[in-house]
Amino acid sequence: MAIPQQAMPEQDAAVRAHNMNEVALGYSKEQAMTEASRCLQCPTKPCMQGCPVAINIPGFLEKAAAGDFAGALSVIKETSLLPAVCGRVCPQEKQCQKFCTMGKLMKDVEKSVAIGRVERFCADLARNTNTEPPVTCAPKTGKKVAVIGSGPASITCAADCAKAGHDVTVFEAFHKCGGVLVYGIPEFRLPKSIVQHEIDGLRNLGVKIETNYCVGRTRKIADLVKKDGFDAVFVGTGAGLPKFMGIEGENLTGVFSANEYLTRANLMKAYREDKADTPFWHGKRVAVLGGGNVAMDASRMALRLGAEKVYLIYRRSEVEMPARIEEVHHAKQEGVEFRTLQNAKRILGDESAKVVGIECLKYELGEPDASGRRSPVAIKGSEFTLDVDTVVVAVGNASNPLIPATTEGLEVNKRGNIVVNPETNMTSIPGVFAGGDIVLGAATVILAMGEGRRAAAGINAYLTAK
Repeated sequence: MAIPQQAMPEQDAAVRAHNMNEVALGYSKEQAMTEASRCLQCPTKPCMQGCPVAINIPGFLEKAAAGDFAGALSVIKETSLLPAVCGRVCPQEKQCQKFCTMGKLMKDVEKSVAIGRVERFCADLARNTNTEPPVTCAPKTGKKVAVIGSGPASITCAADCAKAGHDVTVFEAFHKCGGVLVYGIPEFRLPKSIVQHEIDGLRNLGVKIETNYCVGRTRKIADLVKKDGFDAVFVGTGAGLPKFMGIEGENLTGVFSANEYLTRANLMKAYREDKADTPFWHGKRVAVLGGGNVAMDASRMALRLGAEKVYLIYRRSEVEMPARIEEVHHAKQEGVEFRTLQNAKRILGDESAKVVGIECLKYELGEPDASGRRSPVAIKGSEFTLDVDTVVVAVGNASNPLIPATTEGLEVNKRGNIVVNPETNMTSIPGVFAGGDIVLGAATVILAMGEGRRAAAGINAYLTAK
């Protein structure tokens, strides 16, 4: 308990707010060993109950503390395919670190063992030194599996099916693979070279990848089975349908969903105007509506795209924000102005239908709602206006509706999420499985990976029985 949690080295805030390089620089070998040595090696392993893929956390930390980083990574990779990704973007403070005994003893989850940071170090070291543990595949089964989408759930499912000996093909609608890891999470949080490394790993397992292939339009699921001979299908198309607030002015020029805003910047490289694949709206005064990680990403991206002022408008207090504490901290450091207990009432435009301002209301917190968070209550007569030329709406996403709309007999719930068997992830159509955000709604990378792993096990059992 006398050993403090090792601070993560990072770029200076004033510098990083104007570049796309990764903010967190990663541990040194000595820091990783020291942090891993803080693990108490609890016999009951409470941290594992917070991990959706049940990584043997004390097991890998014990090896890392001894300097055996290759051994540590081997333990991680027994259950997790994307440690370099999860070590960066998973909300460990709400998952594994939430249950860490050290954090409980110190009465502060921020003083738990920094599990994700050590995980990241182990993965980065192996990648940078080309010492990743080898992966072996079972003999070929002769069965074909189609994987729709290439986000974390799909990557995990495809890898597990390939390891089981099946012939796997991934169908991706965009021109690059990675799903939300590529189009949603910015370069300064997750370098795209890391995602590409994982996609290359899939190809090394023999997985075929078809890009610019939109299942539901290019081909329907029924065609994949009846015409192309796939024995099983996994749907991992995510939650890419942006939600809006339904307020006046959302159709003005200069209003974007966070999805579009981040996709143009991340996937289409809008920040590189000389080489960008897309035009981009370079706002100087930007309002971002929302309080989650996507809102943080959008507000921080706006700074890097040249905004002089960025407001983050959220109708509850900072305590209720669903965003990671680390992301909130970084956004504040970089100069984003937080306007909590406020919300947009309408967006104002000029005679040419371009955004010129946003009218907001002030709020106070009332009684807790169904989620346990205190409900925001508008304060009558508290309207005020902010001068902005850009509004980014980051209030959540719904499940991608294309597959359900084009697949007869596929059961969905009232929110549009595909309904699956909780043990196998099979849908209402035999041989068709689903997982990730298309089932859960917008969730975390590691939860999506857990879905992909469970679906792969379901597919393997189904094909064995078949």
